Amino acid sequence: MSKLLNFKYKELIEAGCDEAGRGCLAGPVVAAAVILPHDFENELLDDSKKLSEAKRKKLRPIIEKEAIAFGVSFVSEKEIDSINILNASFLAMHRAVEQLSKTPEMLLIDGNRFNKYKGIAHECIIKGDGKFLSIAAASILAKTYRDEYMEKIHQEYRVYDWNKNKGYPTKKHRRAILDHGSCVHHRQSFTLLPENQLSLF
Repeated sequence: MSKLLNFKYKELIEAGCDEAGRGCLAGPVVAAAVILPHDFENELLDDSKKLSEAKRKKLRPIIEKEAIAFGVSFVSEKEIDSINILNASFLAMHRAVEQLSKTPEMLLIDGNRFNKYKGIAHECIIKGDGKFLSIAAASILAKTYRDEYMEKIHQEYRVYDWNKNKGYPTKKHRRAILDHGSCVHHRQSFTLLPENQLSLF
């Protein structure tokens, strides 16, 4: 039996919302919104960060099949550079909610900040992906869709090692930026290289 809770308000239609990729140097930020049945059960489902890639991939089709509704949305690097990563994360969640085939009455947001969405009530829950099944499900979808996208663009830009680091600032990723420069998928508003580049060695 999962230790995560099925809902916060039993009488409301709740959608869990989460994003992936906020701390990356490259690629989009991706968000998901998921409405699960109140009696949904899955012993494997947990915060995506606590699960292996294999377990996340196994869970994704289960979530998509059993969810009442789900939406996944991308906000591009150019949009991130234009409106900043925090606003881009909110925008991604808004777009994911827009895709839901059923309108939720409450949004459970992973984190401590959110911009209100079209009159729907919301609650921010710190580490919510480790507390509520719907947020955990959203974290799985956001992470798997984003990883899949980064693996795809890796085929064209192999020097950055995105199939392994998924755009996060690893030493190998930053060393490749130092040696080859940035590309169209990098977030130019981010510090792509540390000021003291000796920290790469």
